Amino acid sequence: MAKWNRRAFLRTTCCSAAAGFAAASFSRFGMMNALAQSATDYKALVCIFLFGGNDSNNMVIPFDATGYNAYRAARGGLALAQGSILPIDPPSQGKPFAFHPRFTGMQTLFNQQHAAVVANVGTLIQPTTRDQFRRGGVQVPINLFSHSDQEAQMQTAILDKIAETGWAGRTADKIQAAFGGNFPIIISLAGTNIFCEGLVAQSIQSNGNPTRLLSGFGGGSAESTARLSALQSLLTFDTGLSLVQAASTTTGSAIQNGQALAAALATGTPLATVFPNSGLSSQLQQVAKIIQVRGALGLQRQIFFVSTGGYDTHSDQLPQQDNLLNDLNQSLSAFYQATVEMGVASQVTAFTLSDFGRTWLPNSNGTDHAWGSHMVVVGGAVKGGDFYGTFPTLVAGGPDDATSEGRWVPTTSLDQYAATLASWFGVQAADLPSVFPNLPNFATPTVGFMG
Repeated sequence: MAKWNRRAFLRTTCCSAAAGFAAASFSRFGMMNALAQSATDYKALVCIFLFGGNDSNNMVIPFDATGYNAYRAARGGLALAQGSILPIDPPSQGKPFAFHPRFTGMQTLFNQQHAAVVANVGTLIQPTTRDQFRRGGVQVPINLFSHSDQEAQMQTAILDKIAETGWAGRTADKIQAAFGGNFPIIISLAGTNIFCEGLVAQSIQSNGNPTRLLSGFGGGSAESTARLSALQSLLTFDTGLSLVQAASTTTGSAIQNGQALAAALATGTPLATVFPNSGLSSQLQQVAKIIQVRGALGLQRQIFFVSTGGYDTHSDQLPQQDNLLNDLNQSLSAFYQATVEMGVASQVTAFTLSDFGRTWLPNSNGTDHAWGSHMVVVGGAVKGGDFYGTFPTLVAGGPDDATSEGRWVPTTSLDQYAATLASWFGVQAADLPSVFPNLPNFATPTVGFMG
């Protein structure tokens, strides 16, 4: 677990506990804030974190005869039948590929040029080759192939030490003065995480519903109202102890944020888009509802974090990944359709992150931890229908294999992938290195998949 400082501790512990408060008024934000900013320049980033390490080697598959036959031979019992996978034709590759059989919605969005694949993304401090890695002649991220370390690094872009801020938090820090209002720019629907932590920008970090009332404080009864009033009085009491006062201030702000969000959501209308019944889908549906009332919150920029787990497929990978990618496909397809319904498809970009990829060669009926992995980006502003970055050579022991099992050395760094998103979001080029500290080590700071 990352070592967080006192400010981060107070923010995450207090916000996660208190962000569930809601009421029927805008509190200190008021209607003035709702009218203060135009939403014409609105943009949102939605991070979908696949915890466990997604085996993208079975998500994006060579479809030409030579490529597929090599895939089938290498993957053995994990190889998907060629007749079941979904063909796509990325122009930059000069040959056909295919999606996993469950990616029907992603295939449609890819063909409509609303989805793109960013190939072989991973944590890199500087450009690295297989030979450099094997000789130890280049600095690499600490604790490669470790779940906890790589999850944190993918969320922070800090690869050589324990981080105290995430790249979403630092992105929000950079754009808040130009685009932010009084309401937090970042909302997590997947609990507390380092991704959302900034130095200045506030975040709301909740488990699924940031307006959910704490037990005993909701329902509108006289008793619950009295309890809430008493709590608010305690939070404004001057104890003279700086740590207690900081915690009280943070908790009080979280209560007001919950109240403002609940009041804003009450102004929304039901979406016609049908979301499937899953935890990931519920999170994305909540994101869509919050985006719908963006005007009431007075925000022009928002970042959301949602997640799903189960991607650590050491065994029984085929049935597990079938369910996981079906859920991802259906949930992400529904979310994109909701943005179309709301008229903001070109203003909202959803993207995947995961701990790492998985080995090309199977481990019985599963796979082991690896490094580079393919990511999916969806939205109306995405230059879709193509692959970006450099697709690895899919040969165990080949030029892109860090080991003998097919652990691809990333050819696109996390910094480049994330900087492309942050640049579209509004971070100035001069500010990108302070958000992504390894970016100056790469000749091309952005990858080009955003319009």
